[in-house]
Amino acid sequence: MQSPELHQHIIVTAGKLFYSQGYHSTGINEIVDTCNIAKATLYGHFKSKEDLCIAYLDHRHHQFLERLKGFVAKKQPGKTQLLALFELLQDMYREENFEGCWCLKTFGELGPNEAKIRAVIQKQKKELLLFIGEVVGDNVPNLSKAETEKISGGLYLLYESAITESNLFKNDWPIYMAKNIASTLFPKA
Repeated sequence: MQSPELHQHIIVTAGKLFYSQGYHSTGINEIVDTCNIAKATLYGHFKSKEDLCIAYLDHRHHQFLERLKGFVAKKQPGKTQLLALFELLQDMYREENFEGCWCLKTFGELGPNEAKIRAVIQKQKKELLLFIGEVVGDNVPNLSKAETEKISGGLYLLYESAITESNLFKNDWPIYMAKNIASTLFPKA
């Protein structure tokens, strides 16, 4: 494998382990064995397990945002685009090996000295919130900045609770409930 392909292989393989087993429960030796590489090769691509985790979080976040943006763009403007986040979550729930939000799952394991990973997760969650704000602004007419923030914040919180609770209960009822509540946030759409 060439270097960029190997780099991506390590991120994807480690990411699957982090997502299914947890960040702290996954050791470097297990990553090396699963990737079928030498430890020196891993450290040639990533300075630390922390850097590998950040690369995994970035990879998942970019994949998700691109998928979400494409999903929203295919929907009819108005209420349908505003609820697309929950429809995508329903699709994600039905996919194999759904374990909830990769960011929150990792965040739940962090100790007080893991500020670098925490900052990456906060940045990614802010990017999601900003994108939701753009969708709200594009689909609900004549909103003030405060109203846009209120609606987008509500949608964001409903999404985050739906993804967490659907994983906790291993059921999709929280997604349907969040979607129903979400539709009451924007009566003008």
